[in-house]
Amino acid sequence: MAFTYDREAALAHLRSADPVLARVIDAVGPFTMEPGDGIFRALGRAIFFQQLAGPAARAIMNRVLAALGTDDQRWYTPQRFLQATDEELRAAGLSRQKMTYLRDLAEKFAAAELSEDDFHHLDDEEVIIKASFVKGIGRWTAEMLLIFTLDRPDVLPVDDLGVRRGMQITYGLPDLPKPDEMRRIAAAWAPYRSAGTWYMWRSLGVELPENGR
Repeated sequence: MAFTYDREAALAHLRSADPVLARVIDAVGPFTMEPGDGIFRALGRAIFFQQLAGPAARAIMNRVLAALGTDDQRWYTPQRFLQATDEELRAAGLSRQKMTYLRDLAEKFAAAELSEDDFHHLDDEEVIIKASFVKGIGRWTAEMLLIFTLDRPDVLPVDDLGVRRGMQITYGLPDLPKPDEMRRIAAAWAPYRSAGTWYMWRSLGVELPENGR
């Protein structure tokens, strides 16, 4: 997928707009985030990784993919997921709740209630509303979709713990910042708050959210 915004322009803006963030950029290095492809795949991966540590979620996901005759590089189709029985999915370690969410996602794509082309022409808030039609998908997951799959330049996920921790450490705050304080800090980053968000994650030396990989 091609970039929707200029990485060098984003870095130049962030450096000039926020001297504190400029030091983080110098420490972390280049802005290397590349957009993923596939709305269905991105939302499916997000559901697999909800409320589980990365290694455990990845192991379950890989077992489900193997049961479906595919892997993380060749994601399954909605129709293929709907063909799988509850017994097959449970044997792979998938919980009943996530099975419900993944079936709802597959059903909406199979019935063309959602499609890969539905999201690209929508503004950010409309994407969040539309993605949230799927059971188990909320605002945070939709924001990760905006940043990592749709490559939107100006997203600030104020509920993300990693971003909150990154801001607390970077800006020397006594406590984790609340949403209003995060928006105030990141106001100077606009219209490239997604890049600033990426640097908050990277400033901690942690992995990016799993559905953004």
